[in-house]
Amino acid sequence: MNTYQHFLMKKHPVRIIKDFRQLVYGSAEKYGKLPAFKLRDKVITYNEFMEDYRSLCTALLEMGFEDSRIAVIGANSYGWIVSYLAAATIGVAVPLDKELEVEDIENFLEAADCKVIFGDSASLKKLAKGNGRAKDIEAYSLSEACPLYKKTVFDLIWDGGLEYVSGTTEIDTMEIDPEEMHVLLFTSGTTGNAKGVCLSQKNICANIMSIASMVKVDSSRHALSVLPIHHTYESTIGHLLLLSAGGCISYCDGLRYVGKNMKEYSPSVIIAVPLLLEFMLRTIEKSIRAGLPEKYTEDKDMPLTDLLASLPAILRMIVLRKVRKSLGGKLKLLIVGAAAIKPEIIAAFDALGITTYQGYGLTETAPLLAGNNDFYRNIEAVGLPIHGVEISILDPNDEGVGEIMARGDNIMLGYYNDPEATAAVMQDGFFRTGDLGRFDEEGFLYITGRCKNVIVTKNGKNIYPEELEDRLLENELIEEAIVIGAQSKNKNDVTAKAKIYPSMDALKEQNGGEEPDAERIAAMIKDVVEGINDKMPAYKRITIIEVVREPFEKTSTKKIKRFGANVE
Repeated sequence: MNTYQHFLMKKHPVRIIKDFRQLVYGSAEKYGKLPAFKLRDKVITYNEFMEDYRSLCTALLEMGFEDSRIAVIGANSYGWIVSYLAAATIGVAVPLDKELEVEDIENFLEAADCKVIFGDSASLKKLAKGNGRAKDIEAYSLSEACPLYKKTVFDLIWDGGLEYVSGTTEIDTMEIDPEEMHVLLFTSGTTGNAKGVCLSQKNICANIMSIASMVKVDSSRHALSVLPIHHTYESTIGHLLLLSAGGCISYCDGLRYVGKNMKEYSPSVIIAVPLLLEFMLRTIEKSIRAGLPEKYTEDKDMPLTDLLASLPAILRMIVLRKVRKSLGGKLKLLIVGAAAIKPEIIAAFDALGITTYQGYGLTETAPLLAGNNDFYRNIEAVGLPIHGVEISILDPNDEGVGEIMARGDNIMLGYYNDPEATAAVMQDGFFRTGDLGRFDEEGFLYITGRCKNVIVTKNGKNIYPEELEDRLLENELIEEAIVIGAQSKNKNDVTAKAKIYPSMDALKEQNGGEEPDAERIAAMIKDVVEGINDKMPAYKRITIIEVVREPFEKTSTKKIKRFGANVE
């Protein structure tokens, strides 16, 4: 048997969850007085969390919003998750990205036919400056009263609580169909290319149970919520998974405050994207090198893992203790997804005593499809197919690479009001992810690129942009890079074009401490690219280079928008 077959026989005990109400009520019954949320000004127990959820559901039912579409938009907060769960219980929750332009917010509200919007003050103020298309939608603030919308979610919770204790207990017995759409998510930041992903409570609960069977979650888990909560990655794994198992959640004040908040809340787990881990590691490594005697740091190119291994045992122990303290003292686990991460980043955190699990999934899969776990881990791969999910490779080539397909209870119901788009991604009961990947002999999954990103040359050769981007980003002179297809110089074929945002600090250091001019920058970047080309087959070589002056436009999970500003 290979590793995957062994994995199928290993499971942590899992609590059965059929819908969100059962999740919240069951957790209150089991973990009642334990903290569900540790906020700056108070602690909210599981009992209090259940009462707030129940009261908000009651208020919404009394106001006639059963089966209504309810938008939730704003920064990560306790009010956000309570509103999301209540909306998805009595109707359909429509999570929106708070970074959207007001026109896009209005478009999504209109497309989803929302009757209510729960938003933080900043989002509601933004909406008030729109074209008035949302003026008939009832709006409530997620926290403090907003001058234009003075009633808050917590006012509704108060009202609903009074109704509940007076005997209005419909929420306890109302029928919830776990297989109906209860969450509607738009997959892109703008309406031009967005698809509405229809998820059921069964989709999300199935994913929660699958993850809990392979990553132990209990009341010792305390998460610092950093990533945008409107994504299923954060709302499902960073919130509902923990809340189903007695964990605790605190909120980050923003990326620039991650270090401060970690010391403040002492989390044991963080759900992250690669960019955040890279930032954390750079900060940690800089601090370690600055605190060591010079004889240990003479080789500036020595990887952190090798540097730590070279230290005497007692000194290494002191360094690691200092690092753990700077991270709050209790950080044990990092779960990373949303984009590819370099294996050396995972290895470095391992050397620091912090385990990192890489995973892979999509909004359409609620979200996780494969992941590293408590039983088996491979830092080169995105992991093994999770329990309850079957993954296959469509039309694999000679290297075993093909489109990743998946089926299971976590696969979406379909795209909102778009049967043609739904039919295009479903094949024989499998969801076509649009991602390219392969399995190794042990059953670990590797992602090799996106189908639509593949550059196909005239003679049928495939160039995977992600492979070239990874090689470019290994060089310290390159901060960001994206590779796209372009017409070759002789206009007879397509070729690889690299758009590169350089690291000015690294360029300056390699240029004798002086900031290089544009001509010198171009020459230095060209040398990097030529070094990579020397190791590549002729058809994979980058033949066109463009140095850009601004960082690339990114999604809210910090992935470069391949079709965003300054890419095309």
